Amino acid sequence: MAQSNARSAQASKILETSPLDPAEARWIRLGKITYTDPLGVKRVWETAERQTRPKNSTIDGVGIIAILDTAQGPEILLQKQFRPPINKVSIEVPAGLIDEGETPEQCAVRELKEETGYVGAVEKTSTVMFHDPGLTNANSSLVHIRIDMSLPENQSPVPELEENEFIECFTVPLATLYEETKRLEQEGFGIDARVGTLAEAIELGKKYSF
Repeated sequence: MAQSNARSAQASKILETSPLDPAEARWIRLGKITYTDPLGVKRVWETAERQTRPKNSTIDGVGIIAILDTAQGPEILLQKQFRPPINKVSIEVPAGLIDEGETPEQCAVRELKEETGYVGAVEKTSTVMFHDPGLTNANSSLVHIRIDMSLPENQSPVPELEENEFIECFTVPLATLYEETKRLEQEGFGIDARVGTLAEAIELGKKYSF
């Protein structure tokens, strides 16, 4: 099931790439960590850190596992969004950065409504997950949200996108998520690690019956 959106992510394109002056950086900070390994050898590690994490928060943001109850069975809500670092439209779960004073659950409900228009109920929240610990301390929690499709507000959801957001929403049956990620990759899309890992986990569950 697709959600129509005139702000197509496919229309974006890269014009040029260049080094970033640290004085211009709004979202990230490059750093150097000096540490000792188990043998006592002093080593240096390069790192990239987000500059947006609230002081009272242990996470940068949330990813949202939004499940729609449909007559055909459970479907997961996904998004298409152009991501300049990979120069591809990425297949992602809804996600967003946490605001000062928010809980992960409050952030997830807010971001879901803003990015997709859907209203849902929180079911559970994952552990804190580090995205690429060899490169960055960026992290998030996955919040599971159930979307009741019988509710009037979920019949014709309208996103509340910011002027610089170009997001297309669509759904995929959970049972065929693995096959869909493979098909989308062949079509040239990038697969976000959270989507790909979930698809792999579902396949493992099928194989080993757990």
